[in-house]
Amino acid sequence: MLLESVRVLDLADGDAAAVTRLLADLGADVLKVEPPGGSPERNDPPLLDGVSIPFALHNANKRSVTLDPANERDRHRFDELVAGADIVVDSGPTGRAGDFGTSCGELADRFGHLVAMSVTDFGADGPRSTWQATDAVLYALSGALSRSGPTTGTPVLPPDGIASATAAVQASWAVLVAYYNRLRCGAGDYIDFSRFDAVVTVLDPIFGAHGQAAAAQRVSTRWRGRPRNQDAYPIMPCGDGYVRLCVMSPRQWRALWGWLGEPAEYADPKFGVLGERFAVWPQVSVLVRELFADQTMADLVAAGQARGVPIAAVGDPAQVLVEEHLKVAGAVTRAELAPGLSAVIPTGYYVVDDHRAGFRTPAPAPGDAGAGWRAERLPEQAFGAVGDRPFEGLRIVDLGVIVAGGEASRLFGDLGAEIIKVESTAYPDGLRQARPGSVMSESFAWTHRNNSALGLDLRSPAGKDLFGRLVGTADAVFANFKPGTLAALGFSYGALRGLNPRVVLAESSAFGETGPWSGRMGYGPLVRATTGVTALWTAPEDTTEPGRHPFYDATTVFPDHVVARVTAIGALAALIAARRTGAGSHVHVSQAETAVNQLDTSYVARAAGSVVQSDTALDLVCPCAGDDEWCVISIRDDDDMRGVAEGFGDPGLASDPRFSTAGARAEHRGDLTAALERHTRDRTPADIGELLQAARVPAAPMNRPPDVADDPQLAHRTVFVDMTHPLIEHPLPAETGPAPFRNIPPAPQRPAPLPGQDTRAICRGVLGLDDSETERLIADGVLFAHD
Repeated sequence: MLLESVRVLDLADGDAAAVTRLLADLGADVLKVEPPGGSPERNDPPLLDGVSIPFALHNANKRSVTLDPANERDRHRFDELVAGADIVVDSGPTGRAGDFGTSCGELADRFGHLVAMSVTDFGADGPRSTWQATDAVLYALSGALSRSGPTTGTPVLPPDGIASATAAVQASWAVLVAYYNRLRCGAGDYIDFSRFDAVVTVLDPIFGAHGQAAAAQRVSTRWRGRPRNQDAYPIMPCGDGYVRLCVMSPRQWRALWGWLGEPAEYADPKFGVLGERFAVWPQVSVLVRELFADQTMADLVAAGQARGVPIAAVGDPAQVLVEEHLKVAGAVTRAELAPGLSAVIPTGYYVVDDHRAGFRTPAPAPGDAGAGWRAERLPEQAFGAVGDRPFEGLRIVDLGVIVAGGEASRLFGDLGAEIIKVESTAYPDGLRQARPGSVMSESFAWTHRNNSALGLDLRSPAGKDLFGRLVGTADAVFANFKPGTLAALGFSYGALRGLNPRVVLAESSAFGETGPWSGRMGYGPLVRATTGVTALWTAPEDTTEPGRHPFYDATTVFPDHVVARVTAIGALAALIAARRTGAGSHVHVSQAETAVNQLDTSYVARAAGSVVQSDTALDLVCPCAGDDEWCVISIRDDDDMRGVAEGFGDPGLASDPRFSTAGARAEHRGDLTAALERHTRDRTPADIGELLQAARVPAAPMNRPPDVADDPQLAHRTVFVDMTHPLIEHPLPAETGPAPFRNIPPAPQRPAPLPGQDTRAICRGVLGLDDSETERLIADGVLFAHD
């Protein structure tokens, strides 16, 4: 297993447990420290036959040690375990480190080799460091809520769970980066990790790539309006449900046009351009509705995919885990959540060398104090200086495109790796589509900073030869093509290893390499529809716009940015393994499986049905003073309800029989929302956040893009700095890194390249070609260069 030499001490609780589960899936020896009687989160809802579903899922593949902070022998044992660990993950005030009178920062000071991470809602300092977050609060503050929902009226919260799972992935990436840096320079690190920072930069980043459809339209703005187009990826009714179209290229449009019977009024080739097609879509959609009206979802998907039209059914979240594709692919399994209690669960994110790297053992019972480390630690081979970027000296050949592919390599480039982006004139990256009059899109500038660009025709024999020589010099190759594409080009992983036994191949695709869906065309919107995410992204009852479907996920890029991090983690784990074994690995990540794992608790609970004791927490979106201003208020339990009543100076709220218990609040949700609106309508969203957070209630204003740019907590933590590009007239706020480190500097900001901008330099410096040979290959069309 890729991380079998890594020792991880898990002191975390709640959502932070998912951070170390991901490392455990990749083989790390994860030892969870629990108090006598077991961790309190063993009782976190939703519960299946009394067993916490989130605890069972997020603590699989771990072992447990029970230590009593009041016992001197156990305190000594705690110190021994920390001294022997490579990584410690805690969750700040609620984690186990505090029980032993210490903190992650102090542990990093005591043990110089240790990578210690504290995972909290907002970080250890700053104006919101004492605030509490739920997923709803994170959606509101990150700007995700402001882009989800109708043009007017109540915004729509994204599905609960995605924000926390996204933060866990980013935390796993950050802590593994610091561990790799420790291998490089010998120094550990302390990471003050903020879930808010992570959600802002990873889930649906306002300052980041917004996908191919938006790349040609988007321009940075301080516009505070709501989404203008919630149907960029149209959802159409059919005989037994809904299907979604994601027609991007001229070829796909021609396929849809043919399916519609080749209507003469849309025969002009200009309709192959996204902007032209959007302009006439209201008329085209009438024809689509007529064609789809009496057909089933299954028939439409089969017919559309056969014609080359990207289409997917809007799946039922309760049925996702029993889909044949996921079973065949090994992405789900029936496993014990506790002795004698089994359920169908997702197995994890990764396939490594054609084997599933995920669920192996159920979450452990509380262990005894005698548990110790099993992993044989990797011998120290420090060769770099403290303060250098961790990936300096790594070379990555990048075939990735759009968001999920391009951003995976950018993450390595931000940390010092040499990224060689390979493109051909026939198949440029879709993010290169720019607005009329612009040479480069903002999305491309964000996604491909710190890259160099090589123009190469991979379909020509001479191009294949050059690519093979490039692979021979590389540490890794990244790609996100449809499965089989690399092999068809002559570069299966076996072929790549023949060129370079140490090379790592890290790939992502829409639906994975195996299973009935693996050959489907896939984009993020189709992945969301197929996996049931779209069906969860809906407005509350009775608030749907008349004549419109109820789904509101069209403006999100989920799961692309998350997939980029998941892929990067797998690639880095493979590079760590290559240091130990001298051999590369093939890591594959499915976007569909990523979406399912991000919502694992929700899907397992829905599949189990009525026997589940549900989480009774409520997340309410309430109107505030001002034009189209909103806030969120999360009421997790009776204490929160009393806090709301105290904050608003309305004790009758908490004593009202409709609101005094969790069950009553759920039953009278509408009444509770109306009661809270009486207090929120005359206050600003910021005032609501301050007022209720002071009462220890998770609440927050709904931020818009300008608010995120000016957010005081993000500014305090220097999450963004202005990035300039010579081809873009205004600065772009860009993230400074995955988290604040002690020993890793912020990301550099080399501008994203034009196509083929570095072809000559790469040929000369990497491939060893003389200038005359390079010019001949350019003249022959094997290479292209920007002049």
